[in-house]
Amino acid sequence: MALTPSKINMFTFMKLPSAWWCGVRLKYINEEKAITTVKLKWMNQNPFKSMFWAVQGMAAELSTGALVMNEIQKSGKKVSMLVANNKATFTKKATGRINFTCEDGELIADAIQKTVETGEGQTCWMKSVGINQDGVEVSTFHFEWTVKVKG
Repeated sequence: MALTPSKINMFTFMKLPSAWWCGVRLKYINEEKAITTVKLKWMNQNPFKSMFWAVQGMAAELSTGALVMNEIQKSGKKVSMLVANNKATFTKKATGRINFTCEDGELIADAIQKTVETGEGQTCWMKSVGINQDGVEVSTFHFEWTVKVKG
């Protein structure tokens, strides 16, 4: 059974409460793409009245991580997942509602298939781009995911 936004959002409530209380939600997921959303509010702002970088990071990471979780579930195997590295670029103040989109489902599917076939850990860089309500890019995050079949 495929993961759905409601299942991931419940997971966030139970296992990632800081993301939940900051307003991070999964809006859409399929095999290739995931979209998360978060709206600027008092709870997640910085002193400059824009969204705190770490909140953007949580939303961006969830857009990549949801794809990883979805592929692991599809594999039917016990696969560990962990962020080994990340980098981010901020190009505009994040105000209003920001949507983060990751379209790297095929990349992580290949990495999980390789770890299942070989038993060796794999890494995969995934990108998530944050866009504001006006269609302007505010930040881009890259996460290096490591996946390995549990033995």
